[in-house]
Amino acid sequence: MKKFISEFKEFISKGDVMSMAVGIIIGGAFTAIVNSLVGDVITPLLGIIIGGIDFTGIKITVGGAELMVGNFIQAIIVFLLTALVIFWMMKVFNRVFAKKKAEPEVPAEPEPAPVPEDVQLLREIRDLLQAGR
Repeated sequence: MKKFISEFKEFISKGDVMSMAVGIIIGGAFTAIVNSLVGDVITPLLGIIIGGIDFTGIKITVGGAELMVGNFIQAIIVFLLTALVIFWMMKVFNRVFAKKKAEPEVPAEPEPAPVPEDVQLLREIRDLLQAGR
């Protein structure tokens, strides 16, 4: 039992598990944003555009059972809108980060130190001597 507990501690404290946990939490928050955008912004606008058609009322009665086909159609529409919103957000996200990667920060080259006057004079003398040969 001690080995099991120590293995579990090792597993749960690994960076991979913590990264996955953070990813799931961020994913949940992102899901709330996408659901709100689709449910509260895009779906009502789409409803205005298509004249307020509500698919949830469509049903087929077979014997004593009611098949809620409209709910299924509505779920497909919400799925497609959600996928479209995520696709759009990822394109924007990738475009923003692609620009950052395309423009790497190049550190400015430091200006060379000024040449001391005595060194400059020695260089001029050298150049004159070489020219006189």
